Amino acid sequence: MKKLVAFLFLVLACIGWAQNTLPLIPQPKDLKQHSGIFTLNQGTIILIGNSESDSEIQLFNQFLESNYGFELVTTNNSKSPINTIQIQVEQPKSNASGSYQLDIEVQHIRILAQSNLGLFYAFQTLQQLLPLSKSSEFVLPCLTIKDEPKYAWRGMHLDVCRHFFPKEFIKKYIDYLVMYKMNTFHWHLTDDQGWRIEIKKYPKLTEVGAFRKGSMIGHYTEQKFDDKPYGGFYTQEDIKEIVAYAKVRHITVVPEIEMPGHAVAALASYPELSCTGGPFEVALQWGVLDDVFCPKESTFTFLENVLTEVMALFPSEIIHIGGDESPKIRWKNCSHCQALIKKEGLKDEHELQSYFIKRIEKFLNSKGRRIIGWDEILEGGLAPNAAVMSWRGTEGGIAAAKQKHYVVMTPGSHCYFDHYQGDPKNEPVAIGGYTTVEKVYSLEPTPKELSEEEAKYILGAQGNLWTEYINTPQHAEYMLMPRMAALAEVVWGTSEPSNYQDFQNRLIQHFSVYDKKGINYSRSIFEVTSKVSPSDKGNGVLFSLKSANNGIRYTTDGTLPDARSKSYKTPIAITKSQTVKAAYFENGKQKSAVIEQPFFISKSTGKKIVLTHPPHENYAIGGSFTLVDGMRGNMEKYGRDWIGFWGKDLEATIDLGKKQTFSKVTVDVLRSEGSWIYYPKYVEVLISNDGKDFKSMQKVSSEEIVEMKGVVTVEFKKQKAKFVKVMAPNAGKIPDGKPGAGSSCWLFVDEIVIE
Repeated sequence: MKKLVAFLFLVLACIGWAQNTLPLIPQPKDLKQHSGIFTLNQGTIILIGNSESDSEIQLFNQFLESNYGFELVTTNNSKSPINTIQIQVEQPKSNASGSYQLDIEVQHIRILAQSNLGLFYAFQTLQQLLPLSKSSEFVLPCLTIKDEPKYAWRGMHLDVCRHFFPKEFIKKYIDYLVMYKMNTFHWHLTDDQGWRIEIKKYPKLTEVGAFRKGSMIGHYTEQKFDDKPYGGFYTQEDIKEIVAYAKVRHITVVPEIEMPGHAVAALASYPELSCTGGPFEVALQWGVLDDVFCPKESTFTFLENVLTEVMALFPSEIIHIGGDESPKIRWKNCSHCQALIKKEGLKDEHELQSYFIKRIEKFLNSKGRRIIGWDEILEGGLAPNAAVMSWRGTEGGIAAAKQKHYVVMTPGSHCYFDHYQGDPKNEPVAIGGYTTVEKVYSLEPTPKELSEEEAKYILGAQGNLWTEYINTPQHAEYMLMPRMAALAEVVWGTSEPSNYQDFQNRLIQHFSVYDKKGINYSRSIFEVTSKVSPSDKGNGVLFSLKSANNGIRYTTDGTLPDARSKSYKTPIAITKSQTVKAAYFENGKQKSAVIEQPFFISKSTGKKIVLTHPPHENYAIGGSFTLVDGMRGNMEKYGRDWIGFWGKDLEATIDLGKKQTFSKVTVDVLRSEGSWIYYPKYVEVLISNDGKDFKSMQKVSSEEIVEMKGVVTVEFKKQKAKFVKVMAPNAGKIPDGKPGAGSSCWLFVDEIVIE
């Protein structure tokens, strides 16, 4: 009877593997399944031969013990090859790329790796094949996997300055990277709102700089604060423990010490390092602040001493020195800075920043280390050996690679995990943006603009988790998972955006793993997502819906959908103003939050629109059609319904198809100075019958736009025309005294309504 039960169990297991994609993330480079199974049990022996792989085997045994209650015996002298895991590591002490071959055969498992790193990745793959349920015996499908990563930098970032996270969670965060074969943890340790690393030579950095009197609450636009003292820091012993924990798991910890900007916590501790002498307080508000390190000799001495202690704690060859969002107003008004510019023959404050970064790079290079910085370090001239982390899009990375500098791609459009991942109405408050799992999965780290030789300078990609709006480990997990899994497959090099459904099927199987581990992950993947497209009939738009599985129910009369509502099968034709509500149902039960989309149909809805300047890639979801899709953006949660122009103007021409009569044009624009978003200089509406000769109807001034609170309404006597042009010039450069002073303004625009 026992043999019959065992046989039936094995048959069912084989049927399951045939019907379901193996839940491997990242997808191996090459995988072939064979007939048959291998049974792993407490009697399985790990046969190591002459391999020096104690730590990798120990971690695998720890996994077995914590999940199933047993470990496997390890030996280098087995009389029988049956029921063994045979390990062969060719170069056990090398740090090769991580390639491995995993063969699961009926009588044994064989792992061939070029290095201990490859062995470690083979064990991670094996762990993903093991079932969740506790047992003393498992069956595994026979297969051959030949695998290796494409990119050398497969990273995740964590900001612990805006909100502090305990040591135990940092280890968990590293474990999450390990789950998906990522290899770099970028630890953002200093900023305006907190200095989080103990520096023994400068104790005030943590005595003063690690604590603030309160914090911003709600969204930045609300400008609300509490008065609860907040802070924390990591001792050097904490850091040694975390770095050691990461090292044994083949994770490189890259520390970030921000300079010359984002330095207020340091200046509150040592105000003499500033241009003005202070006094300062550790910042309560988010955003970009004017006070920065002053490039005095005493400042460079301070930073070199800090970095000396940092290097003693972190063996990483690369040290991140920030370099982003550094206002120049203090330097412009500082006699020392102006004298230094003149003495060094520098053109302006941008070249002074380059001078600053080059000084730091020269010091770190002399210690055998290299620097990486955010893409602003390109401004004023790139330091000779610096690598660039391209976050404001891909342009900075492309420019750096063409100059033969190494690059890590981390564009905000795909890699900022502080963005909304579902409908903002159903999500906790976030900074803005709209970055779904599918959007992350569509990232291509190597831009097509690069030649084959230039492409060699793309090290990889990284996801960033900034924590202005994330104040607990549980919330951090929610924003991280499962988007990190999508990025992991991208940087491993096996993602196929055209076959996203296959990845999604594998990802959903991982949700049971998250449940078992107690990870607070987002289920927004089950949320109904939508896409708007022009109607073939030239009247209104088509509203397409999609969910993880079939089973969408929707309404158009304002009521909530239930199991009896209309079943979604084909795109919904929207020809009049109405609200669509939809949710995903499974077996008659609602499995997702309700999405709600109001439509405002006007003469411009669904019409052909041309932009003179394309929107920035970070804020271009839907492209130009976003302005005529019938969906008006939320003024408080600027996610997918807005398009953004960085330093460029809006010039949109709408073809109404035929001459139509109208007397009113409305354009929505945003202002959020903390996010560098400004109203345009003016909004002008022009009309034409031939699309060439345009007549201005009215120009709305910046003062009037403020009065209208961004809902710019232009009214005039009835006109009849075929073409309507809307012009909204970008505000230009951010003025001194404002966050991001000297940088280009963002212009955010949404629906153009013609009535």
